[in-house]
Amino acid sequence: MKHWKLVAAAALLVACSSEGSNATSDSANPSGSAGSNATLTGAGATFPYPIYSKWFSDYATETGVKINYQSIGSGGGIRQVQEQTVDFGATDAPMSSDEMGKAKGGPVLHFPTVLGADVITYNLPGLTSRLRLTGPVLADIFLGRVKKWNAPAIAALNPGVNLPNTDILVVHRSDGSGTTYIFTSYLTAVSPAWKAGPGAGKEVAWPVGLGGKGNEGVAGQVKQTPGSIGYVELAYAKQNGLAYALMQNAAGQFVDPTLESITAAAGAIADTLTDNSDYRVSIINPNGANAYPIASMTWLLVYQNQTDAAKGRALVDFLRWAYEKGQPAASALDYAPLPDKMRAKLITRLSSIKLPAGA
Repeated sequence: MKHWKLVAAAALLVACSSEGSNATSDSANPSGSAGSNATLTGAGATFPYPIYSKWFSDYATETGVKINYQSIGSGGGIRQVQEQTVDFGATDAPMSSDEMGKAKGGPVLHFPTVLGADVITYNLPGLTSRLRLTGPVLADIFLGRVKKWNAPAIAALNPGVNLPNTDILVVHRSDGSGTTYIFTSYLTAVSPAWKAGPGAGKEVAWPVGLGGKGNEGVAGQVKQTPGSIGYVELAYAKQNGLAYALMQNAAGQFVDPTLESITAAAGAIADTLTDNSDYRVSIINPNGANAYPIASMTWLLVYQNQTDAAKGRALVDFLRWAYEKGQPAASALDYAPLPDKMRAKLITRLSSIKLPAGA
């Protein structure tokens, strides 16, 4: 945690050069944009914040381009993009058609950047075995139906484990969150009771629990509170030293959230995406014996029609760099890189961003 927080603290400013000038972004400057005074500002998801912090720092070192990023949650990122108060947004929940229709700058394009996973983290002092959970039992915990750690539903999944006879304290997000969208989409997929109740969304009416702001807020609450359970992006659990559960997938296997199991969740997606895909696709609860069931892509949100030549060029050049040079850094921070075939299609798709003359 300290590593990426330090990287983040180093902050994110981008300057970029803009050379050439066509109406599309085909003639990008792939080496970065040294020479430009453009600075980019973005806001949104906390889920990918560690890798974005790393990328923005590395990109600034390599090109001199600076990027400022506020990790305020996916809901905030979408709202700021709609209002055109930032140059790009970031979200773990794709914008709905209604949300896209309210964007003041016209069509918004979704560019996936990496893959990540929501993990179910808990604080049970003295427990030496990894907790095993299924989707329906997890939903019942967050619905307040399963109240004790040694409840029969949990004990049946963890034979031989000495579970405490203590209350379960649920921790959830208090802000509009793509991490919440991923989590509640999974619960909606596996639990009719959850689907009929809170349902899926960036913000839902939680039946029980305490709220924490951002992934860091939930991780902090769980870390400080014995008997608690919450959901955070994998990097936050690992870098805070938190325990996290093995989850039963659609094939009936209990799966550890690893780069391999996250990649397996996305395995078939790259082959099914057409050239016209808008990339607003879900990989929740997929088929596959080794697939982790609560995984997702995370996206940058970019206006198709850029109005500032220097910023538009800077944004396209950064995205190209992220796909061509940034992906190897993902694994070290517990994110799975995009499949090669998908990255190739996305680099081609950058040409659909329309730049003003002078870019």
